[in-house]
Order: sequence, then C-alpha cells, then structure tokens
Amino acid sequence: MAAWDTGSVPALPEGRDDVAAPRDASLPETALRGLGQRPFGVYVHVPFCATRCGYCDFNTYTAAELPDSASSPESWLAGLRTELDLAVRVLGEPPRAETVFVGGGTPSLLGADGLAAVLDAVRSTVGLTDDAEVTTESNPESTSPEFFAGIRAAGYTRVSLGMQSAAPHVLATLDRVHTPGRPVAAAKEARAEGFEHVNVDLIYGTPGETTDDLRASLDAVLDAGADHVSAYALIVEDGTAMARKVRSGELPMPDDDVLAADYELVDAALTEAGLRWYEVSNWAASAEARCRHNLIYWRGGDWWGAGPGAHSHVGGVRWWNVKHPARYAGLLAAGESPAAGRELLSVSDQQLERVMLELRLADGLALDVLDDAGQREARRAATEGLLDADALAAGRAVLTDAGRLLADGVVRRLVG
Repeated sequence: MAAWDTGSVPALPEGRDDVAAPRDASLPETALRGLGQRPFGVYVHVPFCATRCGYCDFNTYTAAELPDSASSPESWLAGLRTELDLAVRVLGEPPRAETVFVGGGTPSLLGADGLAAVLDAVRSTVGLTDDAEVTTESNPESTSPEFFAGIRAAGYTRVSLGMQSAAPHVLATLDRVHTPGRPVAAAKEARAEGFEHVNVDLIYGTPGETTDDLRASLDAVLDAGADHVSAYALIVEDGTAMARKVRSGELPMPDDDVLAADYELVDAALTEAGLRWYEVSNWAASAEARCRHNLIYWRGGDWWGAGPGAHSHVGGVRWWNVKHPARYAGLLAAGESPAAGRELLSVSDQQLERVMLELRLADGLALDVLDDAGQREARRAATEGLLDADALAAGRAVLTDAGRLLADGVVRRLVG
C-alpha cells in the first residue's frame, strides 16, 4: 500500500485560541435559521481521568493535575449546568436533543449518580426527544452491575466501552490500566442490566501487536455481545508519551502496510459475525445499533458541545471552549461565555467538510455535491476500483473495499 489513511475521521480545522469569540455567545441570525430542521444533539465533555494513557492527546486531566477545588467535579458540574442554560438563551427555542453523548476523559469516574446529574441537567434545560439516544463512554475498570443499573435507570440507552486490546502486553504499551478480561465482563453486565446497544472500542497497529493478538481481541469483542464496534488505527500524536518514545527509538512508528492488513482483518471478522460497516471505522449489527450522535457529526447536523475544550456547531458556525476546567468554571461563574474562539465556515469550507465526512459513510456522497472537476475525478476513481461504479452511475460516490483503505486520499482527489 502506498498510503494508509483510514485510521480515524479526518481532522477538521482545529480550534485556535487567537480567534475571538463574543463574550455573550450570541450567534448570527444566519446560523439560527433552520435550527430544528437539522438533527440536533448535545455533547458533554468530562475532563477527568484516573491516569493518562500514553497515546491520548484529548483534553483530560488526572487528579494530580487538578489539585484545587476550582477544578473539581462539583465545580465542573455547576459550570455545565450554567453552560446549558446559556445554550437555551443563545438558541432561543432550541429543538429538544435527539442525542446526548457524554465523552471524555472518563465519564464513568463520576459514578452513576454523577452521570444521572449530567443527564438531568440536559433534560431540564435543552430537553430530550422521547426516543433520544443517550450514550456515555466508560472505562471498564470504573463500572459494575450497580453502575450500569444506575445509569440505565437514569435514562442512558447506550454504553461505549474502551477495550483497545485483549492482549496484556499491548495494553501495557498503550498505558491502559484495565485488566484484559474486564471489558468483556463489563459489556455482558451492561447487557444484563438492560442495555440493548453496547459499543466496544478497539485500537490496532500498536507496536508489538501480532496478528494473533488482534484476532484474540476481535474474538473478545464478539464474545462480549457488542452490537457496535469502533476500530481505529493507532495514531502517534505529537506531545504524547508515546510520541516521545517513538522519537527516542524506544518504540517504532506503526507500519502502514501492517495497518492496512489489520484493517482488512478487522473488517472481515466483524462482517462474518454480522456487523456491517456504516462508516469507515465503525461497524454495527443493525441500523438501530448505529451511533445516531456520531451520524449528526458526519452528516453536518447541529450540536452544542458543553464542557472544557468541547466543540460546537450550529448552522455553519463552529466554536470551541477554553480547555482548562478551572478557567471554564470561572468564566461561567462570572457570567461569561466559556468559548475561546469561533469561526464562520464559508460555503467552500462546508462543502469540503461534507465531502470529507459523508464519503466515509457506507451510503456515500451525492455526486452533485462535487464540482465538475470533482465529478471527473470520481469517474477516474471508479475506473481504478476506489469508488463503486454502479453507485456512481446512480449518482452517488461510494467507497469500495479498496477505497476504504485510501479514504482520505480519495477525498483529497475529489476536492482538488
């Protein structure tokens, strides 16, 4: 393989703290126009972790990094409630949330009562539709049957568990703290407590991981009874402990050819088990098992991201919050917006993002979204076996199995 680029969703433009955000958080009328006609969700960022994984560059903090009360879970929750009140004022009459996704960080560190309080804050401000999908990420080590029973009673409908690998030496390389068998047990506990939808996350391509290790991880996922699997190629992010080990020669960079072979193994095993890909890095056992919240992202919907470092998007306006929990809580306590900056996406920006994201979906992208040059390039990609020729004739650009391995490269071709 000349290139490997299907490990994760392509990076959208990063929030920059030097782009001004109005302190009153108001949005232009153009952004609010059509609100409610597009899918709407709420993302809640929990910034707390027990330990820091060596590969992770998310906006997370351990207890040792947050020694004062201004950064406590209690002050974070108070800030969250205030920000959700702000969301209602900014959006006017916001549509009730069709989805809620509590991510992090390690939301399960809040416990069932803490997560219930988070959902109560969303429910009492923005509100929820009757059939809302409500997901929380969880570290298997901070869950139990009682935890799952508690969040199920609170209204959560979906759980996402970080397994990453079933091999102890791979977990050690990733600096993961859970024991290898715990994710399977946690998934089964969640099922037993009434969760129909359980996702398990995998990472493949970790230095030292063998094909047999990956097969064992896939067997564990299937044994867990998960109806959704997210599988991502390991990416060595700048500034992480893993990046420092790679620079020093302690660990090798993930190999592109190995990553491609691993992806094919993951896809074959999950497909054989009845899970079908619906996004390049995500497989589901049924349409109902697909993550509706992530589909809002991938299909250009609206969402309010609450919490330190969270990103939001409404009607072509994107903004992002300050990252540190104490700064976040302090701004809200002072009656100010926690936004660090925002940008108004141009028509060309929105089209680029639409191609980047929708092409990764199994149902692909409407061909007429592309300009003439992009459509010509799509026809060339079809002759090369990267796009489905029959789908293209019907007016859609849909990746083939070979195209999925080079998804980002195909996007670059279609947008010039």
